[in-house]
Amino acid sequence: MISVVIPTLNAERTLAPTLAALVPAVVDGLVQEAILADGGSSDDTRIIADAAGTQLIDAPRGRGSQLAAGAAQARANWLLFLDADTVLEPGWAEEAQAFIERVESGRRSQAAAFFRFALDDDGFMPWLAEWLVRLRSLLFAMPYGDQGLLISRKLYDRLGGFRDDADLVQLLKRGEMVMLKSRAVIGAQRYQSEGYLACGLRNLGQVLLSPVRALARLYG
Repeated sequence: MISVVIPTLNAERTLAPTLAALVPAVVDGLVQEAILADGGSSDDTRIIADAAGTQLIDAPRGRGSQLAAGAAQARANWLLFLDADTVLEPGWAEEAQAFIERVESGRRSQAAAFFRFALDDDGFMPWLAEWLVRLRSLLFAMPYGDQGLLISRKLYDRLGGFRDDADLVQLLKRGEMVMLKSRAVIGAQRYQSEGYLACGLRNLGQVLLSPVRALARLYG
């Protein structure tokens, strides 16, 4: 039912936990395949992908182009775009399946879903960063790429596919974006290296200075 597409570039340190979180859904038959669109890794990313039984393809480096290449190879009717350092918490598969069933049964209109943002770290600053991302998600239904994106092939094709994250998400209307309760736990290394304050202020600025397109989505 779902093809998972993961862009990779020297992801040996984070990839294994990301793939491990998909295993229960593979066993249950929800995830049909996992496609790694690699932008030219020079570490052990390919070895990990082979050991996990995933399909690895070469793609032009760049997140949007890698995701587009992976989607072009996908066979399932639903696509889950996921970063190589994003670990979906237990229970995500059941919630994703319920969402898919609501859409396919016609109980709700075509829509895409994303997961709640969480960082793999403790303390006030990680909490603040999570809160700011959640505020952005709730106000504008504009998730970050590392929150994952679950979308039907039909809707994906209607939007014209990936060019970059912002293009695809911003083409969706507010009513076509659903935040699931399950969390996507993201590695905190970037926040730790760049500084939580800098990342938090940048997230806050994006909320306060959101583009006109985001406001148009907010008010329909």
